[in-house]
Amino acid sequence: MNKNQTPVQVSNIGVAAFLICLAAGAAGSGLAGHPAPLIVLGLIGLYLLFALKVADQWEKVAVLRMGRYVGLRGPGLFHIIPVVESLSRFVDQRVRVANVTAESTLTRDTVPVNVDAIVFWVVWNAEKAILEVQNFVDAIQLSAQTGLRESIGRHELAQMITERESLGRELQRILDEKTNPWGITVHSVEIRDVRIPQALEDAMSRQAQAERERQARNILGQAETEISDKFAQAAATYRDNPVALHLRAMNMLYEAIKERGSMVIVPSSAVETMGLGGSLAVAALNGAKP
Repeated sequence: MNKNQTPVQVSNIGVAAFLICLAAGAAGSGLAGHPAPLIVLGLIGLYLLFALKVADQWEKVAVLRMGRYVGLRGPGLFHIIPVVESLSRFVDQRVRVANVTAESTLTRDTVPVNVDAIVFWVVWNAEKAILEVQNFVDAIQLSAQTGLRESIGRHELAQMITERESLGRELQRILDEKTNPWGITVHSVEIRDVRIPQALEDAMSRQAQAERERQARNILGQAETEISDKFAQAAATYRDNPVALHLRAMNMLYEAIKERGSMVIVPSSAVETMGLGGSLAVAALNGAKP
C-alpha cells in the first residue's frame, strides 16, 4: 500500500449499517423460514461497512480509483466502491504548529547560537498537498529548519536579539515561497528564544556593566560642571552686590536655627561681615528677659 494512502478502516456509520442489515436479514429469514434474506442483507451490510466513510468538518481526503485521482471528498458522509477505490490520508485543514530548532548555527558575525521558533501553517489546497508532496508535514519541518539556519547566517547577533519580529517575518516569507506551490501557506513565524554560549553571555554582561558605569561617570561629571558654572555665576553676583550676599547669609543662618533645640556657632568675623552684631545682641537680650 502507498504511504500516502490510508489503511483500510471502517467508520462508525458503516458498522451501524452492517449491524442493521444483519438484524433485518435475520428477522426476514425468521419470517420466511429461509436463509436467503440473511445472506442478501448480510452482503449488502458488508458492502456498506467498507463503502460508507465520514470526514470531519476540518478534513479532506482524495479518492483514487484504480490508482487514479478522481476527486476530493469531505467533510461529512460519503461512500466509495470497495476494492476498486481507495482513500489517501485525511488532510487536516486547520492551522497547525511546527516547532523548529537550529542548534549551534553561526550568525553573520560568527557567533554560535541556538534558536527556537514556532511556525504556524495551514493546508489551503488539499489536492496539491496530497498529490504533489509525499509527506508535507516532514517537508514543512525540514524546510523551516533550513530556512531558519539561512536566516540566522544573514543576521548579526545584536539584530537577532533586538529584531526578532523582523527575523520571523523574513523566515515566513522564505517558507511561504517554498510551500505555496504545495498548497500550503505559512501564516507566521515566531522566534521564541535565542541562546548564546555561557562564556559569551558573561562577556557581554561585563561589557554592558562597563558601558553603564562609563555613562554614570559621564553624567556625574556633567552634573559637576553644571554645578560649578552655577557657583561661578553666584560668586560673580555676590561680588558685585554685597547686600545680596548678606541676605543669603542671613537666610542660611535662619535655616540653621529655625528648628527647635538647635544651636549654631557663628564666628565673630562672619557676624561683623554680615552686620548682624547689633541684631544678635538685641535678640539675646530679649531672650534673657523674664
